[in-house]
Amino acid sequence: MTYSFLKPLTVLPILALVGACQLPATTAMNRPAVTKIDANSSQSEALQAVSEVLGAQAAKIPTLNAVGYAVVSTQPGRSESQKRLMAIRAARMAAMRDLAEQIHGLKVDSSTTVIDLMVQNDTFRGIVKGTIRGARTVRINPTGADTYEIVLEIDRDMIAYLMDNARQII
Repeated sequence: MTYSFLKPLTVLPILALVGACQLPATTAMNRPAVTKIDANSSQSEALQAVSEVLGAQAAKIPTLNAVGYAVVSTQPGRSESQKRLMAIRAARMAAMRDLAEQIHGLKVDSSTTVIDLMVQNDTFRGIVKGTIRGARTVRINPTGADTYEIVLEIDRDMIAYLMDNARQII
């Protein structure tokens, strides 16, 4: 026994689905949902950003400051004096890393593992990579009984000098 009156009823939902698929993809603001990215425009934007940095005037560039801290008791050394010198060195390196982050930026790497809709592992990693030249030590202060603080800066003149050298290389 065949039910011929059911065939038109099964075609209607299929037509509704096909018709819905042919609607243009738009957002609520009546803009296209997918934007085509042009590789040439992103390259030209990057070149424009580089030219702005290399063409900047020293008066527009601020003096960059960085602070580094280190604990004396955790440093390797045979005597208290050696540990103090190592803490000063470690604090200086922490301040240099802060300057490199301000100048060159920070690359962030992360990974998250989700199993059964529950986060099992979530890790973050920040990488700073760059060269620092001309940093001047502003002050070295003992802060508290066991910590040293170092403040470094790169002034406008040094930044202008480094940028002039970068222009000559390019």
